[in-house]
Amino acid sequence: MSKPPLPSSRPITLPSRLAGHRLRRMSNRLISPPAPENSFDPAHAPSGAGPRGAASDNTLKAYARDWAHFSRWCRMTGTDPLPPSPEQVGDYLTAMAAPADDRQSPAARCPLSVSTIERRLAGLVWNYARRGFALDRQDPEIATVLAGIRRRHARPPAQKEAIRPADILAMVGTLGFDLRGLRDRAILLLGFAGGLRRSEIVSLDRGKDDTADGDGWIEIMEAGALLTLKARTGWRELEVGRGSSERSCPVKALEDWLHFARIDTGPVFVRTSRDGKRALKARLTDKHVARLVKRTVLDAGLRQDLPEQERLALFSGHSLRTGLANAAEIDAQAVQKRQGHASAERSGSRRHADRFQVNLTRAAGL
Repeated sequence: MSKPPLPSSRPITLPSRLAGHRLRRMSNRLISPPAPENSFDPAHAPSGAGPRGAASDNTLKAYARDWAHFSRWCRMTGTDPLPPSPEQVGDYLTAMAAPADDRQSPAARCPLSVSTIERRLAGLVWNYARRGFALDRQDPEIATVLAGIRRRHARPPAQKEAIRPADILAMVGTLGFDLRGLRDRAILLLGFAGGLRRSEIVSLDRGKDDTADGDGWIEIMEAGALLTLKARTGWRELEVGRGSSERSCPVKALEDWLHFARIDTGPVFVRTSRDGKRALKARLTDKHVARLVKRTVLDAGLRQDLPEQERLALFSGHSLRTGLANAAEIDAQAVQKRQGHASAERSGSRRHADRFQVNLTRAAGL
């Protein structure tokens, strides 16, 4: 009886494409490091993981960038970000406050501002807490360095110039009358007359509970527009009275935008089509307000005594908010109430009879 043939000792050859595919899969397994145990992405945190609801989405994204920046610095210095070391964090803060080497661009060589450094420290505290560690900001290794940075190392926070009534009228005069122009005109006039933060402007909805990401809504009345905004201390109401003319009236600009954009529900300020003829559903981001202010400042020719880059750095979305406080010739406490300062707020809802008693829109020159 013949024996079955022995298996050949020659190697089995695979088609070149299949062999290459298997080799790539094996090499990827070898060179791809496993995910670190303490890695955490705040953008994908479950709803029940820590005080996620206490911070906005933009803050969470900033904290994620802070951790990425710190981790990159640790790799460059040959250190490990975990576990937290106050001495290491102190060195990191010092590095951010000191000019970088000459191999980087001029912008990168500038020390960071105090506010940016403090924000990144807050991001580290948050990220360490999410990983089960505690970083004490009052530790001498951190507190001493931060105090020194505040005194001499970093640049002071840049002060933005307030927009005046004549400025805002010149800025809206540069806008067209298509949907995009109507929207941007309403943003500028409402932001100025309401003393609003740029995040408050874009977070408005047409009605209460229209969207999950809205932080306020509007009601248009005969005397003006009533805005209900979410503040740190709770909800607050803000009245925006009608202006002295249709050209300068923020409420008329808002009505025109809502009417022609056919916005009856959902976000108030949304994107438009490229031709500016259709309103889309996507809510604008607060960056649009900042870009809009800078663009219209240049188009209106404000502060032509300065170079263009300095003019762009001088104005921002915050210029709308500070413009009201500098322009309104009324009691400062009324402006503080308008802008949501806690010291000037009253508890409870205001009576309808008390609303629009002080027209800050006209007092501010609109």
